[in-house]
Amino acid sequence: MKFWIEHTLLRVSLIALFFIAGLAMIIGGWKMTGQMSGLIVMIVGVALLIVSLAIYNKPFQDPKR
Repeated sequence: MKFWIEHTLLRVSLIALFFIAGLAMIIGGWKMTGQMSGLIVMIVGVALLIVSLAIYNKPFQDPKR
């Protein structure tokens, strides 16, 4: 857990990368109206947004005792 606290530049870079990629996938999937592949692209985009949120919250977790 200290890894994410000590390496803030890596954490911020990963958050930005996953956030931008997730938004791009959601917007790209939205443009594929009526196609099943568009829905799959949007679901993967939402998963990337959730991953970016998880990376953001990781340093603030309490250690398990």
